[in-house]
Amino acid sequence: MWPPAGGMGIDMSGLLVAIGDSFTEGVGDPHLHYPNGVRGWADRLARQLGRADPSWRYANLAIRSKFLDQVVAEQLEPAIAMGPSHISFNAGGNDLLSLRADVDSIARRYEAALARLTATGARVILVTTFEPRTSRLVQPLVRRVGDFNDVIRDLAATYDATLVDHARMPEFHEQMLWAPDRIHMSRPGHKRMAATIAERIGVPHTLKLRDLVPVEPVDWRRALRTEVGFARDEVVPLLRRRITGRNEGDTTRPKWPVPIHPADGMKRLAAQQAMTTALIHVVDHESPHGSGP
Repeated sequence: MWPPAGGMGIDMSGLLVAIGDSFTEGVGDPHLHYPNGVRGWADRLARQLGRADPSWRYANLAIRSKFLDQVVAEQLEPAIAMGPSHISFNAGGNDLLSLRADVDSIARRYEAALARLTATGARVILVTTFEPRTSRLVQPLVRRVGDFNDVIRDLAATYDATLVDHARMPEFHEQMLWAPDRIHMSRPGHKRMAATIAERIGVPHTLKLRDLVPVEPVDWRRALRTEVGFARDEVVPLLRRRITGRNEGDTTRPKWPVPIHPADGMKRLAAQQAMTTALIHVVDHESPHGSGP
């Protein structure tokens, strides 16, 4: 297990590989200078790891909208092949959003993936799925998430994984930590998650967290308008995507597919990565191979 930080001479280096969906990609924490236009808790944690020890490396294969089976099929083995010391695994949330979600089936497949990850000897970091409490429109989802979180808690104990149970952390019930869609964390939420995980794995951090300010109660008319807007702007588009089968993740690439050293500066590394990708696209476009007569 990872030793606690704080003493001189302690080896704090390692490789963190993050796999999963939008939660781990960083949706809700926009940043123009990071891959895919988002930063997120995993990138913020990686920066802290690099400050603790410049030899730390980091990769992030997570892609928004991915279902559990897609995460397993596309990310699991590539992550393991990197030989990580730490793996963060968060998946299943998009499955729960399906109209006919089978929690028992999701749990069995989640456990199979977790067993594969823990068998590598890496320290596996799990995070419960947040249980939304802000609208009656999502009550069916709340029940599913609660059942799935109970499974995650049991499996974390069974497989000796590091669990961050933010569904039971009072601070994560503050509205300011959540994006307008009420599913993804906001920038302050991602920052607080990065700090929470850093503390849980024994890595010192310099993240400055904003004071939590409770939302003032509103009258019923304003509350009704808010709920109608939420249904129109968030729930209806979500249902439409589920029905059509079209997801943002279908055309999204992993943010950090190859391990980097966060201590080298993640904005600079992102710029280099973007330039390399652009050059590859130019070469592919100008290549005569595969072009018509």
